Amino acid sequence: MTLGGIDISLTERQKAIVDIAKEEGPITGEQLAEHLHVTRAALRADLAVLVMSGLLDSRSKVGYFYTGKNLLSLFTEELNSMLVRDIQSVPVVLTKNAMAYDAVVTMFVEDVGSVFIVEGQGRLIGVVSRKDLLKASLGPGDDLAKIPVQMVMTPLTKLIVTEPGESVVMAARKIIDNEIDALPVVKVSAGIERSYEIVGRLTKTNLARLIVDLSEGKRGYSS
Repeated sequence: MTLGGIDISLTERQKAIVDIAKEEGPITGEQLAEHLHVTRAALRADLAVLVMSGLLDSRSKVGYFYTGKNLLSLFTEELNSMLVRDIQSVPVVLTKNAMAYDAVVTMFVEDVGSVFIVEGQGRLIGVVSRKDLLKASLGPGDDLAKIPVQMVMTPLTKLIVTEPGESVVMAARKIIDNEIDALPVVKVSAGIERSYEIVGRLTKTNLARLIVDLSEGKRGYSS
């Protein structure tokens, strides 16, 4: 079986079981074993996988039957159940007193495309991207070692953020709609002055890794 052109790791026997259940279900384990010329015990693990995956269901004294779900619907259900906290990365941060050159070094060492700027106990005030640093470096006579990072960062007022409890799909939509590479994951503190404590980052790489993990069965339905 495939999902969006990606092979899903059901075995040939599991695929055959699903096909038989589609055509003849409900069907007992003994009947399935006869179809496949194996013992009932030999199918126990395969049937457990297919029931846990949601492709098959079973009822006592009735047998196994196809649920009507395909791998695409199962994939979609799994993806819609994921929250940002499930896949977020550790944020890479600098304090507001750092220089632009410090951001360049940090990006190189940490192999990231952006660095979040904080003050106090992790209070987010801005972000510096490769594009921000490139613009700063193009000015005549500019020395990044002498330019405060606050002078080149994108301020909090212009940032798009996500929270740990937001769905991955909603956060991904923010990344697409705003044409950005990453979102700061924040914990919102509501008080006299609304503030954002940075607790993670969500990147295109996080999202790509999730899609690959789901397709390979490392999260959820597939074996």
